[in-house]
Amino acid sequence: MGMSEKIKIALIKRKTTITQLSNKIGTSSQNLSNKLRQDNFREKELKEIAEALICDFEGVFTMKDTGEKI
Repeated sequence: MGMSEKIKIALIKRKTTITQLSNKIGTSSQNLSNKLRQDNFREKELKEIAEALICDFEGVFTMKDTGEKI
């Protein structure tokens, strides 16, 4: 499972849109959509996304409130 798929799952679980996430991390929704399509993220970006989605990033997303790993 690629990081894009994991991010999309976390978005669904957090009931958050790409637009809402892009606003939280300070980028455009088009830029974020392109990165998701290409599955091309730097570790720094993944950490920012995890923080915005209230997750820990360890190469996987761990839901802080449930402990579930994505």
